[in-house]
Amino acid sequence: MRFKVIAVGRVKEPTIRAAIDEYAKRLGHYAPVSEVEVKDGAGPQVSQAIAKVLGPRDYVVALTIDGTMRSSEELASRLDVLANRAVDVAFLIGGADGLPGELVKRADETLSFSRMTFPHRIARLLLMEQLYRAMTIRKGEPYHHG
Repeated sequence: MRFKVIAVGRVKEPTIRAAIDEYAKRLGHYAPVSEVEVKDGAGPQVSQAIAKVLGPRDYVVALTIDGTMRSSEELASRLDVLANRAVDVAFLIGGADGLPGELVKRADETLSFSRMTFPHRIARLLLMEQLYRAMTIRKGEPYHHG
């Protein structure tokens, strides 16, 4: 299983970028992870840019405010299921206007961290941390409890 985080917009703040990079590095010990940033713009342009980077084997998870809410343990269990299916998991994070509806419809599932709206850079940091946490849960390692 590989992770691909596809996000609309760039992370410009050095402290947030450093935190995302740290979790990506930690996550990389468990599974390959890549980030793809696409330029924000009108819905059709965003949809087209994201479609270009999605692979045929990608299991697509769209981060949306009304997506399925999972605990860290539930996310770990979901990743177990996906690992057994031998798919790559692509997480989509929208920009200021969220994800275009056609991308959400194309997604295999949706995920929500909260009913609150977060800036894309914070959502990306939360995603990287939760993926890392889920992998430590899967391996029975102590990070989750610390």
